[in-house]
Amino acid sequence: MASIVILMGSNSDEEKVAPCAEILGRLGIDFYLTVTSAHRTPERTARIVAEQEKAGAKVFICAAGMAAHLAGAVAAKTVRPVIGIPISGTAFGGMDALLSTVQMPPGFPVATVACDKAGARNAAWMAAQILALGDDALRARITAERAKMAADVEAVGNEMLKKYS
Repeated sequence: MASIVILMGSNSDEEKVAPCAEILGRLGIDFYLTVTSAHRTPERTARIVAEQEKAGAKVFICAAGMAAHLAGAVAAKTVRPVIGIPISGTAFGGMDALLSTVQMPPGFPVATVACDKAGARNAAWMAAQILALGDDALRARITAERAKMAADVEAVGNEMLKKYS
């Protein structure tokens, strides 16, 4: 059973979404990752949501560019949390995807993060934090990761002080 489902609108999104999978793996969270399209394969999208929800999925993460309707299509099929990662890929630099992802009708929210890799990272962290509401061990792993991030910044800061003092 995968706790988190990651859906990409295209296989060309893989490089930008990979950091999400890496963080979830590092935190020991099972995930299901595949490609489906709100427009090209709407039946597949609906089927995946239903199957994964029945299998116990708790959070859906959807990455899509341009019209970026994948997250909204998923939100229409589940009451589980949906996190949208807008993907850049047009002359608009991802702004089109960002606006498509964030502007949802009342009752069908999509938590929207930044575009591309930065957003993929935060989608993983947000999904993990949602799961951690009922999982003390996961909450401890997240807390340990944050402590490591803080220690890394401290170490880099001290190196800079030494270098320029």
